[in-house]
Amino acid sequence: MKTYRTSDLAKAVGVHPNTVRRYVDWGLIPPVERSLVGYRRFTQKHLDCLRLARLIYGQDYPGRAIRHSGWEIIQLAVADDWGGALEKAYKHLAMIHSEKAQADAAASLLERWAQGTSAEMSGKAMQIGEVANLLGLTNDILRNWERNGLLEVPRLPENGYRLYGPAEISRLRVIRMLVRSGYSLMAILRMLSRLDEGEKVNVRELLDTPRPDEDVFVASDKWLSTLGNEVQKAREIIAMIEGVIGESGETLP
Repeated sequence: MKTYRTSDLAKAVGVHPNTVRRYVDWGLIPPVERSLVGYRRFTQKHLDCLRLARLIYGQDYPGRAIRHSGWEIIQLAVADDWGGALEKAYKHLAMIHSEKAQADAAASLLERWAQGTSAEMSGKAMQIGEVANLLGLTNDILRNWERNGLLEVPRLPENGYRLYGPAEISRLRVIRMLVRSGYSLMAILRMLSRLDEGEKVNVRELLDTPRPDEDVFVASDKWLSTLGNEVQKAREIIAMIEGVIGESGETLP
């Protein structure tokens, strides 16, 4: 069986040899045998797993759920269960499609709300505990969103208690759905601030486009683009696993 050195694997995927060693330590590549003089002896199986791991982990952090699903694909490959890895890869793709559908639904609700359509039927004003119960949130979450500038809440002059009217509650419904759909607070604030200034904007584009001064941002600051990239990457993962299985002569499940 043909064997490879650490430097051979590193060159094949375009990484530093230390990255290969770390991947072995992290369990992203199967355990490696050593020669009589102590050199690691990698095989095609190790190279296939390294390529798969780089495809899954070589880009922006896509969020905990997607990253964990990718980890499970890698672990099946490391265990030499490529059929199981392929099955998991298709589930991985389906999960990302579901995430994207949820993000699109949240953006659609946002567009409707931005056009001035409220979801509230009652004109009753509520205090913070009532709103928390209504929306299935906590008082601390509501206060945190207010501290982060996502909304301003009127207060009763006699005691300073927050009083949420239909406008605030409708806005909170939109914020809640955006947060639960994966958008970051920075992306939501960026969009809401522009709307509050009276600008007519493409809310989907604004949600997905960090400002130049946002020099440090995460995948959820451009969530629609991130999910679109993850869909494409999931398809590449499937194609790669199918290629490995095909080269081994196994029958695809």
